[in-house]
Amino acid sequence: MSNHSPAAGRSLLYLVVAGAAWGTAGAAASLLFLASDLGPLALSFWRCAGGLAVLLGVLAVRRPRRRAGLGRVRPPAGSLIATGLLFTLFQAAYFAAVRETGLAVGTVVTLGAGPVLIALGARYWMGERLGKGGAAAVAGALAGLAVLVLGSGGGEVRPAGVGWALLSAAGYAGMTLRARRLGRRGEGGDPLVTTAWSVAVGTVCLLPLAAAEGLLPHTAEPGRVLWLLAYVATVPTALAYALYFTGAAAVRAATVSVIMLIEPVSAAVIAVLVLGERLTGAVVLGTVLLLAAVGALIAAEARRPADGSVGGAADVAASDGPADRLSDGLSEGLSDGPAVRPVHAPGPSPQSAAR
Repeated sequence: MSNHSPAAGRSLLYLVVAGAAWGTAGAAASLLFLASDLGPLALSFWRCAGGLAVLLGVLAVRRPRRRAGLGRVRPPAGSLIATGLLFTLFQAAYFAAVRETGLAVGTVVTLGAGPVLIALGARYWMGERLGKGGAAAVAGALAGLAVLVLGSGGGEVRPAGVGWALLSAAGYAGMTLRARRLGRRGEGGDPLVTTAWSVAVGTVCLLPLAAAEGLLPHTAEPGRVLWLLAYVATVPTALAYALYFTGAAAVRAATVSVIMLIEPVSAAVIAVLVLGERLTGAVVLGTVLLLAAVGALIAAEARRPADGSVGGAADVAASDGPADRLSDGLSEGLSDGPAVRPVHAPGPSPQSAAR
């Protein structure tokens, strides 16, 4: 039986859109840093707090969607908090890595180690095998990431920074594996609720760090700063994470991690087209390698036999996913989800690294 069903196709599409949306966060952060003195931790706090406000608004106004014979298990609060803590670890450890070893190295270690940790965890925790073709695609994606991010020649490797980056990658891997395992068991719950809990935990944890850095921005362009903050809270946070949690519940964990590497590609394109950064051979080569790997894994996932363990739960999550739920609330006031990262290093791709 083929896995190429409308629900599976939607899950893959959700992940692609989420990765592309994450990539726009770097450009928005770059413009915010230029327009104000807001620091990365404060920006991350406002991203989480704003995303929480958007999600609570959508959850308050959306119409319940009930289907005969199909229920959704509500995860306990402890499970949702655990996901939020992994989300926060992913964000906070990444910033520590950037502080210790620089943006380029922190990015390539965090995003590069993530798929490896996820592939190993999925293999031994859930019995998901990539196969030789999948392993080759992961290797190609990591090579493309390294070329894309480090192509400018910048970056200094420092052991403490690498350690923080690996810890960040572990948080990302745990978040992805947890979403997949809960989805297989039919316990993934509502992706909008999961996202709301995640950013709520992030908001609480980031508040003291952001306050120490400077919570309120000083700017001569308050309208522009508010508009950019609203965008960051809505698109690469509320929307993208809701799409991510839906897709991650229905797609193999290692495949999810590689598809999400479309994020630095999106950031590189925006950096060249919007921010006027120079298009280099490394950017082109890295982009081609990454897109080829992502395309190969998407094709393999579409041909994969359906996973009976996911059963109806994953299909329900995909068919009644955040795009459907958000459309109810979004049509009434919301437009079309690791904290936003600083973008001061040369080269476009590191701008995207904080999801």
